[in-house]
Amino acid sequence: MDPWTLLQLADSALPTGGFAHSAGLEAALQLGRVREPGEVLAFAEAALWAAGAFAVPFIRATHADPGLLAAVDARCDAATPGHVANRASRAQGQAFLRAATALYPSAARLAEDVRQARAPGHLAPVFGAVLGLLGAEDDEAARLFLFHTARGIFAAALRLGAVGPLEAQALLARAAPVVAEVLARSRCSDPREAATTSPLLDLLQAHQDRLYSRLFQS
Repeated sequence: MDPWTLLQLADSALPTGGFAHSAGLEAALQLGRVREPGEVLAFAEAALWAAGAFAVPFIRATHADPGLLAAVDARCDAATPGHVANRASRAQGQAFLRAATALYPSAARLAEDVRQARAPGHLAPVFGAVLGLLGAEDDEAARLFLFHTARGIFAAALRLGAVGPLEAQALLARAAPVVAEVLARSRCSDPREAATTSPLLDLLQAHQDRLYSRLFQS
């Protein structure tokens, strides 16, 4: 994959809507499940393992064959029963696809496939299909997704006042070994085996709509 394209897709300025989501961290902070920076890192690590077990199989499937996007997207939708997580995944996936289509005309056919199939456009299958179409390596696509996951959580922690700017970057650096381990364990994953691995994380994400006041959508 062209290094410039990879850097642009990793840029936080790419308008994919991720800034509106905390992956459940906001609820965890308000409920007292996360109180200090070390617990923010533990939360992010749990989210990375969860992404490796659930999202990465869908990424790898559509990366290998972007033409399977609609079918894999439907399976992802059925496997995401929580309404908050489902809504967030759809919103971010559709935003990512719009951004990719604006930048790379070749991605327009993926948007057309989603439109014709009336597919929900979940983030993981859309992400894999776009990266596959752009020529990314399999692990490269999965690593970028995991980077987005970790970066989004630490950015949310910063905006919520749980960590400072330099502290957030230090925590992001400390998450790198976990990403490497998650990648190694997810190389042979299959969408039929995608599963959630953190019930507590699922509960925290589902609690988002019950918060009295909130900055994020999820």
